[in-house]
Amino acid sequence: MRDGNLRDSTKYSVRGWLARYGLFLLLMILLLALWEWIVRMGWVPSFIIPAPTAIVRSLYEHRHLLLGTHLPATLMEVVVGFGLSIGAGIALATGMHMNQSIEKALYPFIVISQTIPLIALSPVFILWFGYTLWSKVAVVFLIAFFPIVVSTYDGLRQGDPEQRELLLTMGASKWDIFRKLQIPLALPSFFSGMKMSVVYCVVGATIGEWLGGSKGLGYFSRRMSSNMNTDAMFAAIVLLSLLGIALFVLLAWMERRFGTPRHAGRRKAGSFPEADLPKQT
Repeated sequence: MRDGNLRDSTKYSVRGWLARYGLFLLLMILLLALWEWIVRMGWVPSFIIPAPTAIVRSLYEHRHLLLGTHLPATLMEVVVGFGLSIGAGIALATGMHMNQSIEKALYPFIVISQTIPLIALSPVFILWFGYTLWSKVAVVFLIAFFPIVVSTYDGLRQGDPEQRELLLTMGASKWDIFRKLQIPLALPSFFSGMKMSVVYCVVGATIGEWLGGSKGLGYFSRRMSSNMNTDAMFAAIVLLSLLGIALFVLLAWMERRFGTPRHAGRRKAGSFPEADLPKQT
């Protein structure tokens, strides 16, 4: 009986997945087939755009180097830079939310930091940190923390004034309001910022490796480009894209699992469960 229920649930989940992504998969297959046909017909030289089958073959030929050396290096840069951007982004957003003076002093600097081209800053980071992990992490951090700061800060400001007044009448402190109202309501914005940021992390790591690195998918693609090995260069690009997709999907799953505020429906209605309310004295 349990096996039958498991098969039914799996069947329905597959149907739901196909209903959601079926058109995308069909369009992707058609585009890949068209791409393959155009290259095989000779309309586009293979040294400019290789055929998808050539890219897959290059992925297999360089699998040990790509998966054993360069992909882990890029992933490490992304994870470290992303982790630092989350910590700094939450701290800055919380500080700006709690103190208006901090917001007035720091928010313009946060915006200015995004107007400086990373291409210009990467050599500076190499000068400071050398050809080490941290020169790439600095690029990843600079490009990734801005979406987290802005989305978290905007999310913390979304608290309903009526709900806030209700908690105040129940004797809640500022910390109670922040912990039980503002943090849960900020989670959707926070996860949206993280999903945007993690994709930027892959871009930042690639830029850092292109301009000064000894390993990583960006370094590998630059080296293959200089050797006119477009098959291997596109293979690295495909892995970078898959890495960004995998990290985005992971955060999307975490958002579904942890990002929905508990008792969201009742909070929207202006009522709170007793466990969430401070004790009256």
